[in-house]
Amino acid sequence: MTLIEINGAEASPEVLHRAATWNYGHYTSMQVRNRAVAGLDDHLRRLHAGSATLFPSALSGAPTSAEMTGYIRQALRDLTDASVRVAVLPRRDLLSVDVMVSVSEPVPDTDRAPLRVRGITYERELPHLKHMATMGLTYHVLAARADGFDDVLFSGRDGFVREGSVWNAVFLDDDGLVWPSAPMLEGITMQVLQRSLAALGIPSSTRPLSRADVAAMRGAAATNSHNPAQPIAAIDDTAFPATGELTTLLRRAWEHVTWTPLID
Repeated sequence: MTLIEINGAEASPEVLHRAATWNYGHYTSMQVRNRAVAGLDDHLRRLHAGSATLFPSALSGAPTSAEMTGYIRQALRDLTDASVRVAVLPRRDLLSVDVMVSVSEPVPDTDRAPLRVRGITYERELPHLKHMATMGLTYHVLAARADGFDDVLFSGRDGFVREGSVWNAVFLDDDGLVWPSAPMLEGITMQVLQRSLAALGIPSSTRPLSRADVAAMRGAAATNSHNPAQPIAAIDDTAFPATGELTTLLRRAWEHVTWTPLID
């Protein structure tokens, strides 16, 4: 099941063709539960920031946060649970934008098998944005899978760890949770988890992490909108014996996250 609307109306072939053939735009992805979203305001801020960077000439006429929320609510129709992707696409003149909302089946937040991850050197363009230029990213994921890995973890040319393919990494050492500090996308799930961890008094810090720093960690996990606590069994040849302890802390924090209703 997939439903697509453009600017609150039925998707036109012209806009769908533009979305499929012009790899320029930005988006955010979220899980909706009981018509509520974890970190809704963070998603809306992400969309505004993306448009300010990619479409500054169109910003004055871009949809407001209230209008964006209305598009999501309308595209859901009578669904209470779903996966939602909100994409902002430029029109040909770059002076205005279209908002495409895609609704599909919800992704179950269930326990999954631990990942085996390959570490590689790769830097996304405009890493602070969730944009549509994903060819290089996808190539490296597929190459890793062909070699028996499940996913990839990116480091920069400076040797510091950044992010996974479509997830943020978090680690556990003797002092608590550690998030990498580097040019990367600050995921919404990561942000709401960090706030929840702080509210619960669970030690959590952010700092630059070299590959050697990561190899010394006790636990590792991936977080994104599909799963707030995906265990990582190993990165290259480094195994993480305390990953279960880390994912338990992440799950505890996730249970205390506030979900914002998509109210009228």
